[in-house]
Amino acid sequence: MKFLVVFCFFILTSAITSAQKSDDDRTDVQFSAKKKKNKKKRVKLPKIDLSHWKVTIPEGKGKGGAISVSPPEILDYASNEVLKPFMYNDSVSGALVFHAYPTDATTANTKYSRSELREQMEPGNDKVNWTFSQGGYLKAKMAMGEVSRANDGKYHKVIIAQIHGRLTNEQRELIGQKDNNAPPILKIYWQNGKIRVKTKVLKYAGVDQKGILFKEAWTDDKGKNFEQEVGFRKFTIEVKVTDGKMVVSLNKNEFFVYDDVSIRRWGIFENYFKVGNYFQTRDQGAYARVKVFELNVEH
Repeated sequence: MKFLVVFCFFILTSAITSAQKSDDDRTDVQFSAKKKKNKKKRVKLPKIDLSHWKVTIPEGKGKGGAISVSPPEILDYASNEVLKPFMYNDSVSGALVFHAYPTDATTANTKYSRSELREQMEPGNDKVNWTFSQGGYLKAKMAMGEVSRANDGKYHKVIIAQIHGRLTNEQRELIGQKDNNAPPILKIYWQNGKIRVKTKVLKYAGVDQKGILFKEAWTDDKGKNFEQEVGFRKFTIEVKVTDGKMVVSLNKNEFFVYDDVSIRRWGIFENYFKVGNYFQTRDQGAYARVKVFELNVEH
């Protein structure tokens, strides 16, 4: 009799344990499914306020005909059919992607294509800019997404950030130039996995106040690379300019300081920041995609 009681108790306990395990298994499956569903819905967006930027893309009619989109239209870039092939969200990595490849639609003063942001201190207006005496600060977290290779096996070069100069209307009229374009004092390249910095220098340091306004008064310096190789990983570029001085840094670890006579005399120009993908080749079939995760500017 005692054996029968023990046996019945064992059967009952096993049934209860089995039922509890079954319930636990169902709960685990439901939790796992819910977790996967929530994971699937998670979307990362870039931390970028575009209210003070316009974008130029390699789409349009011929040289000088590249299309530009300013605020407020640029704020709807995700639904803009013209912009979509060249400027779009990567919701997996949380980046804003700038795609470029060689086309006939370039800006007026170059043969290269660009999918690039241009700072506008006053939204929609290219005529309001800043000088070195007013100061400027740029911080951009970026990464090279994809880029083609040249025939020599090296990756194609891309300018990922710039400080571009601009003539005032009075300066333009003084030298008889047809537009307000001035040289870029700063160009930052992604070049075969390295970050390279180039600036403009005066050909003759004693040039007068009129002569300094001509593009011919300036030439490129030799340029220099940061030691760290970023490859296709995320990196942070910071640029700080003050009256007569410019500092460029990579990942808060390496710094280039420019405070020579050329930088000091650059104060005569207006300036604006540019960030994105200014593709440096006309090779057939070439392409590049630059990712921008965060972008901040201060003045």
